[in-house]
Amino acid sequence: MEKSADAIHPILKSMARRWSPRAFDGRSVEVDKLRRLFEAARWAASSFNEQPWRFILANKQQPDEYDKVLSCLVETNQSWARSAPVLVLTFSKKTFSKDGKPNRVALHDLGLAMGNLSIQATEMGLSLHQMAGINRDRVRQEYNVPEDFEPQTAIAIGYGGDPKNLPEGWMRNAEESPRQRMDFAAFVFAGKFGQPSLKV
Repeated sequence: MEKSADAIHPILKSMARRWSPRAFDGRSVEVDKLRRLFEAARWAASSFNEQPWRFILANKQQPDEYDKVLSCLVETNQSWARSAPVLVLTFSKKTFSKDGKPNRVALHDLGLAMGNLSIQATEMGLSLHQMAGINRDRVRQEYNVPEDFEPQTAIAIGYGGDPKNLPEGWMRNAEESPRQRMDFAAFVFAGKFGQPSLKV
């Protein structure tokens, strides 16, 4: 299923095509494509080149590992994410390796890595959906996460599927509804916070 953005100004095609489905068809993702996803993440910019992102990867070909990641998702996310062939947990490192000082932009830099990964996925015909709904305490317990790392999100990765396979209600409606974004005036400011700068 395609849901290309109705962009007012020209943007890269892969950016326009990128969206976050919950319906996956269950086909396995080729190992080479997974390598390319994380290669894209690897080359994201980061403060002092810290590269504070970490990932735990599981696919259905290793069912025990897959079920372990799945168990770390909140129940609502488990209901649809189990159709994705690949699940990933993301982490950010709280301090700089060089001096142990807090890295206040670690989450920003993880976001850059995920942006790269998302666009690379779209370019290769893959879909992904990022989730805030994880049980962070369970992640820490299951994976013995060091104190210096913070569990952040989960990602479902695979090939897009039929929205009719999702439960009826808000989930299916979200899948089939048009994409929407705020106007520039709501988020691009000048002079003071809240004062619009660019016009559409």
